[in-house]
Amino acid sequence: MGGEFQFFDIIILAMIAGFLILRLRRVLGRRDGHEGGYHDRFRDREQVEQDAKQGEDNVVQLPDRSEDTADAPPLDMDKDDPVAAGLTQIRVADPSFGPDEFIEGAKMAFEMILNAFSSGDRKALKGLLSPDVYKNFDEAITERERAGEVLEDTLVGIRSAKIVEAAMDGHHSVLTVKFVSEQISALRDAEGNIIDGNPNEVIDVTDFWTFSRDTRSSDPNWTLIGTESNN
Repeated sequence: MGGEFQFFDIIILAMIAGFLILRLRRVLGRRDGHEGGYHDRFRDREQVEQDAKQGEDNVVQLPDRSEDTADAPPLDMDKDDPVAAGLTQIRVADPSFGPDEFIEGAKMAFEMILNAFSSGDRKALKGLLSPDVYKNFDEAITERERAGEVLEDTLVGIRSAKIVEAAMDGHHSVLTVKFVSEQISALRDAEGNIIDGNPNEVIDVTDFWTFSRDTRSSDPNWTLIGTESNN
């Protein structure tokens, strides 16, 4: 009798094991519904990113720029404003563009370029300026050096920085920023005498700087392509 009970116990345990195996297969089967598991999901995500990138390239290459910006994040601006219209065109060509982020970068570039020009740092200027603008800056630095003059230019602070012009020129984004800053500027001759400016006076300076960037390039940096001052 004891052997028969053991035999029935084995049968019951086998049935329970079989039931659990079937349940386990069903669970694994549901998880395997997306064939290939994690590898396929990774390739699918990669394909989506490639398709999205291709879509952005197609937008840039359209011969006529559309006012429809449904695919780009909206800009909280007056659409009747020509600057806003230009920013919208730039956003269509480059969905990653953000006016606020651009202004912050432009402020940094403004300070870097002023400091580099004052100290005669041609290497720093060359990476931030277009060839034409760099040529003008280089000539001004060379004239100072030949005359033995020293420029003392200190940026006290930037009071405001505002985009006043925005447009697309082919594949290039073009933005003009109005900078109103406080500066201390003085030019000394070879003997150290002040020949221009005042080292003890803070003055307001208004500059209009124009930046450009090729929207097709992977390089996120902007280049200074023009300068103008009201002072």
